Amino acid sequence: MRELVEVIAKALVENPDEVVVKERTEGRSVVIELHVAQSDMGKVIGKQGRIAKAIRAVVKAASSKDNSRVDVEII
Repeated sequence: MRELVEVIAKALVENPDEVVVKERTEGRSVVIELHVAQSDMGKVIGKQGRIAKAIRAVVKAASSKDNSRVDVEII
């Protein structure tokens, strides 16, 4: 899942070198932290959070295949 979020984020931002994706486990769920440059934050979140919701929906759909719970946090 980490690679999926990284590919999506790098396609959206102007500074793909500053995209950092970390994965950590909390109990039975996995949390993916997405760090981008401050100037690219709006591009990743989108108007009214639409792009962020879309990223989370794609990751949720991909993780349901593995029967695991994955949350995406944009930091």
